[in-house]
Amino acid sequence: MTQTVTPELRQWIADQAKVGADPEVVLKSLLDTGWHREAVIDEMRQIWRGLHEEHPAAQPAPVPVMRVPEPLPEGGIPSALLVDGREVRVIAAMRLPRVVVFGNLLSHEECDALIALARPRMARSDVVSVTTGGSEIHAARTSDGMFFQRGENEICQRIEARLATLLGWPLENGEGLQVLHYRPGAEYKPHYDYFDPKEKGTPSILQRGGQRVATVVMYLNDAKVGGGTTFPDVNFEVAPVKGNAVFFSYDKAHSSSRTLHGGAPVVEGEKWIATKWLREGEFR
Repeated sequence: MTQTVTPELRQWIADQAKVGADPEVVLKSLLDTGWHREAVIDEMRQIWRGLHEEHPAAQPAPVPVMRVPEPLPEGGIPSALLVDGREVRVIAAMRLPRVVVFGNLLSHEECDALIALARPRMARSDVVSVTTGGSEIHAARTSDGMFFQRGENEICQRIEARLATLLGWPLENGEGLQVLHYRPGAEYKPHYDYFDPKEKGTPSILQRGGQRVATVVMYLNDAKVGGGTTFPDVNFEVAPVKGNAVFFSYDKAHSSSRTLHGGAPVVEGEKWIATKWLREGEFR
């Protein structure tokens, strides 16, 4: 159902902004009363931006809100989604942060094939440096990893096309798949996937396709104990189950997105994952 912002609602939003209300609190109030996020977010953004332009000293600059992928239809959570003939199950969903856990996203054969292709190319994992715009080894990340180029082989092409359909996001806006291997004790401490606008290296990173707006973590094996994907701000953890995946989006490069997340230490066994990051524009 399409929702239209009425003049009365527009005035109410403007009144909240003028008295200094936190836009995140206003948005939550609207969602709690039945408004769809897509119906009100542009209106809120325009109101807060207008106030800042009128009174820049009194009003904080608005945090830019970006369009993000949305895999689920409005009006209720379906039990499964049919994606190119494959039944992808919807296991759980959360609104803030926007998190969706999928089952049966990958077949066991696809998981095994990705591991086999990645294994000979594994090296100590690095991270994108927002200071220089390059990459660096970081103590917070104790896994081994490698990157496939987008569309590098048939299995990457198949998975990337499936994700583009599932998420309604252009295939060319995705980075190449990254495969990571965590041995016992390995972890990735809580972090954000967006690029911090305050860091001097961020502008050069954004030239390759804009901000990251969403992440998909796909589990390629069953870790025996530990190794879950954690969201500390909301005390939520996703178990690493072979073929399943967790999607989360962040419409602003800001901690209010509540997308702080990490890879919990592997206690027993090992963990293999494939990660897909999605950008605002075409990733080059």
